[in-house]
Amino acid sequence: MTESILKIEQISLAFGGVKALSDVSFEVAKGSVFSIIGPNGAGKTSMLNCISGRYQPNSGKISFQGNNITDLAPNDRADLGMGRTFQNLALFGHLSVLDNIMVGRHHLLKNNWLTGPLYWASNAQTEELEHRRKVEEVIDFLEISHIRKSVAGTLSYGLRKRVELARAMALNPKLILLDEPMAGMNLEEKEDMARYVLDLNEEFDITVVMIEHDMGVVMDISHEVMVLDFGKKLICGLPDEVMADPHVKRAYLGIEDEDIAEAS
Repeated sequence: MTESILKIEQISLAFGGVKALSDVSFEVAKGSVFSIIGPNGAGKTSMLNCISGRYQPNSGKISFQGNNITDLAPNDRADLGMGRTFQNLALFGHLSVLDNIMVGRHHLLKNNWLTGPLYWASNAQTEELEHRRKVEEVIDFLEISHIRKSVAGTLSYGLRKRVELARAMALNPKLILLDEPMAGMNLEEKEDMARYVLDLNEEFDITVVMIEHDMGVVMDISHEVMVLDFGKKLICGLPDEVMADPHVKRAYLGIEDEDIAEAS
């Protein structure tokens, strides 16, 4: 039986009288690429926000590596090994690419305001060099060494998406949450990003939970897919099984059984 790294149990979330999520449960296998799909407003980003700690669910339980993290703050979840990218870019536009990625290592720093001023006498210098080495590994992996000194806000949208992924990887996560990593990209950029997601999953052994609208990408790289509709789970399973389900065809693709029969 495959070990689960993330377990969601009957999560519900409401904003006033609007239910964003209703009793959603699922598990993510360690080492897998798990995709969440569904129409706009289905509750996908709300689910990611509950997992990352940005939202506090009204009920239910979230377990990460066997530990209950339902009430933990986002920074505490990062300390446990959870990284996150956002649908809307959250980079520091005035900082360089290198500095943006270094921010991702901040929670791993052991030196504080007391030992930091003693830079040469303490191990702060050694620690900084180690963190920079890790950041350079991520930069090389994502092939962005040519822009490492560029100001993040001046880069193209596709490159900024890659820098945000680099910052999330710099956290040294065991689980990474990707909110529409291919959104707004052209075909070539999507192919590159899909390759990076697969490689970070396989080479860095990072479990991926991803929201994505491009069904070609979802089908190609996902081990398991869950469909949300109006805040409820429709189905969760292998990509081919999910896309063949008639409820998914109606809710997500807008295809009725009669349409399928006519097309064949």
